[in-house]
Amino acid sequence: MNWNRIYSMLLRYLYLYPRSVPRILDIVFWPIVDILLWGFLTVFLSQFRQGVPLVVPIILGALIFWNFVQRSQQAVSIAFLEEVWERNLLNIFVTPLRLSEFLAATVFVGFVRLFLIGFITSITAFLLFQFNIFIFGLFLVPFILNLFLYGWILGLIATSIVMRFGQSAQVLAFALTVLLQPFVAVFYPVSVLPAVLQAVAYIIPVTHVFEGMRSVVLLGQLPMENLLSAFFLNIVWLSLSIALFFNMFNYVKKTGQLMRLID
Repeated sequence: MNWNRIYSMLLRYLYLYPRSVPRILDIVFWPIVDILLWGFLTVFLSQFRQGVPLVVPIILGALIFWNFVQRSQQAVSIAFLEEVWERNLLNIFVTPLRLSEFLAATVFVGFVRLFLIGFITSITAFLLFQFNIFIFGLFLVPFILNLFLYGWILGLIATSIVMRFGQSAQVLAFALTVLLQPFVAVFYPVSVLPAVLQAVAYIIPVTHVFEGMRSVVLLGQLPMENLLSAFFLNIVWLSLSIALFFNMFNYVKKTGQLMRLID
């Protein structure tokens, strides 16, 4: 891979953010709105049910972590869709830029988005609701890495579907994480799900991250099997999603469907 080309694509995407109101809203406004809505709800629940004082760190921690998944997924799928919307897809891929370099640039964009969103939401949660995300200690790093990786995986899957079925499927770029949210036990333990859905939940990497998060808050310790399961499943999902993305790109290029994306 050529790092100069990756750096150039990274600059292209980052230069757009300061002058784009929708992008600023995506990083600043919507995450803060989520924190306010769920934060005030947790305050109410804590007052109503004195027996559940840990409801604030459980729900706000889950919300901040889920934002990491959503925004890292969108870093991939929205980057691709923006090239489609701006009729720039053909211009990019007639250059020496490789597909792997394009994906690498989206990874770095995702890291920048993740840092900004994590900083903003963490500060908001601390100032308004006295929630300190650093209560997770050293576990915070593997938690975030697993969440970011799975968000990137979902971005690859959503983009692959858009390539195959065209812009009519672009809603997946925004809705895929929402569709999965009930099955990954973000705000509740897996045990509350029906048995069939529990089996589905356990094959999704971030399920183990959220289960581990609750163990840290409630018990003060993390079962290592949660982290190991998340890492192993992420490797499997990543391998499959990369293979799907490259195969789908080659398919639409050979069949001429790549050109139809910009019509």
